This record gives sequence, C-alpha cells and structure tokens, in this order.
Amino acid sequence: MKSLNSKKNKHMDLSDRSEIQIGLERGSTIKEIASTIGKDPTTVSKEIKRNIFTKEADIEVICKDGKGNVKEVAKCPLLKRVPYVCNGCKKKRHRCAYNKRFYYAKNAQIKYEEVLIESRSGIALGQESFHELDKILTEGIKKGQRLYHLSQTKELDVSQATIYRYLHKGYLSVNKFDFPRVVKFKQRKQYQRSCIPKESKKGRTYGDFKAFIQGNDIASWVEMDTVTGRVGGKAIMTFNFSFCNFIFGVLLEDKTSLEVSNKVNILKTHFKAYDVRFGDIIPLLLTDNGNEFANIWAFINDLAGNRETDLFFCDPYQSSQKARIEKNHTLFRDIVPRGESFDDFNQETVNLIFSHVNGVKRKGLNGKSAYEMFCFTYSQRIAKLLGIKEIPANEVIQSPKLLK
Repeated sequence: MKSLNSKKNKHMDLSDRSEIQIGLERGSTIKEIASTIGKDPTTVSKEIKRNIFTKEADIEVICKDGKGNVKEVAKCPLLKRVPYVCNGCKKKRHRCAYNKRFYYAKNAQIKYEEVLIESRSGIALGQESFHELDKILTEGIKKGQRLYHLSQTKELDVSQATIYRYLHKGYLSVNKFDFPRVVKFKQRKQYQRSCIPKESKKGRTYGDFKAFIQGNDIASWVEMDTVTGRVGGKAIMTFNFSFCNFIFGVLLEDKTSLEVSNKVNILKTHFKAYDVRFGDIIPLLLTDNGNEFANIWAFINDLAGNRETDLFFCDPYQSSQKARIEKNHTLFRDIVPRGESFDDFNQETVNLIFSHVNGVKRKGLNGKSAYEMFCFTYSQRIAKLLGIKEIPANEVIQSPKLLK
C-alpha cells in the first residue's frame, strides 16, 4: 500500500492506472483502490469517469413502442452507480444487450500523455510579443544576419533554443532554409528514457541492490527480463536463477505493465493452489527499467497485499548488471532466432523451449545442467510447477528444429 502523503499532488503514472484496472477487475471498491495507490477516492473516481471506453453491445436489440416507433435501448442499471464500468462484472464475457463500458490503464495513460504534451507545447508569448519577435527575426534573417547576432543586438524575449523550436514547429514566417546552418544540422538521436518512475525506484537502484545483498549475505537472486518477437506482438517474460542459470518463461499477449501484472498474479495463484509461496521461490528480483515492470506492487506483494519479494532495478542501459539472464537468452535465440514472431506460441511452446535450454550441460556447472542443479536445490516438483520438465541429455535440441 502506498502512502497517501507520498503521492499527494503528484500525477498518476502507468503503475497507478494498472492498479486501478486490476482493482476494478477484482471487484474492489473505489476506496480500496485509492488506498492501494495512495490517492483520494474522489481522484480515482474522476480518473475512471474521465477515461471510460464504450464497447457496443454484443446483441442488437430493437425496442419499439406501441406505435411501431424505435425506442432507445435502456442503459445497464449497474452502470449508474460506482464504479461506473463493467471491468468487474461477472456477465461481461457473456452476450449482453447493453453497451459495455470499460476502464483500460494503457488507453488512459496514452490519453494523459497526449494531453500533457499538448499542454506543454505551443507558444509561451502573448500575440503582440510573438508578432514582434517574428518581425525582428524575419528582417534580420533576410539580411543574412545570424541568430546569435540578432540575440545580442535585439532584446528578444525568448532563448535561442526556443526560437529553434518555434522554427522546427513552423510557427515563424521564416523557415529553416533561410538559416544558413540549420539545414546542415543532423537531428539529435532520441534515446528512450527510463520508464520506471523515479519515486518507485527510490531505495531500489542497483547501488541499493549491491548494499542489500552484501548486508544480508545473499549469494543468489533471480534476474528478470523480457524477450520480444514481432514488434507489437507477443513477448516472453523470463526469470533466471543466478546460482545455476535455470530459466523459465511466461508468455505475454503484449509487452505492457498491465499484462505483466496479470500474468504475475496468475503465477502466484498457481503457486498458491499447490501450497507454494511465490516469495519462498523468488525472494529477490533484479530487472531492467522497461515500463512493463512499472507495477512493482504486483511483484513484491502477495495476493493478500503482504510483502513477500524484494525488487531492484539495474542502472539504465547497463544490461551487464544482469549478465546471467542476458547470456542465457543466447541459448533461447539458438532455438528462436532474433526477429521471429512469437504470435503462434502458446505457454506449452515456451515451456518446451526452456526445458531444452535447461537441459544443456554447462561448463560453469562442472558438466551438470541447470535443470539438475535447480532440482537438487528446489526439487523436481517446483521445476514442474514452473512448467519445466527433464530432457535427457541425448534428446536436447538446441536449434530451430525443435519447433519444426
């Protein structure tokens, strides 16, 4: 549960919105959802109403009055009260005569980002000031004067960087071809920034991870990552046990925080059904800064909301800090080359691939396989629970032939 004070006056992120959607699907109250993300219930209620997605009814219903005139189909009475959406409705997967209304975290986040960008773009000058700036620039540039010369000669109300931004957006009467040097500039390469909010990473950086394992005399942990096939298609979330490089994967329909959170909850429910605690098998996680891992609460808390796992993040663009899983992915790529789609895969396909990967004899394990070392520590029962079975050494296939 997040502290209300820590989130006060701060914008919601994708992690918060994912918690809202998960809470709605579980049937939690607005108050319970608000408590989970550290927001006021009114804020959560407004967020849901602001981002409702309407889906047309599965069944076309035509109602007529006594005179044969078509009447408007009545709205679902359940949508007139909290939570105003069908996410948690037990009938949502059945044929329904009403239009359905849903709250989707990903759609809400995209809409929020669009509004945020729009609100922060545009011109920060009044109409008269902007026209005066445009006049000065137009007259000066037509004389062949450089921008720095103009900024030193005239009293411009904006910086040179702002003028360049106005120029590229097409706000000015002059264009970039009137500037002698602008057409020669290469566009700066845009690097994807860390998608994990800074607030969430406090106390969870790689430096914190090193201090944690040293302070608690921890020799092994689980590294987590995702591998992708076709862009926009299915992906695989992987977990690698550092002490023996045993790896298993969970198939994702898409590479989003919500999908990852749902699959982790399914995994924990699966463990619980066999009287196994997720935190006992995976007590410590180390992963990268991909936005699919933004909902940290899905990993660190059990199904009842109690802490069971510690989670830390590598430094941005430092894949070497989780080198074991990156190296193990090369064995996966022996079977599924980079660029191939996972769209035809199911979870059984993923389990088969990693069963063969875990059956490979390793020099670093003195000729043992990752499967043998893992089962010696955790038992074959736990390996089977993770979807991994034993592959005899002479039957291991480490090539695309496995899937053909």
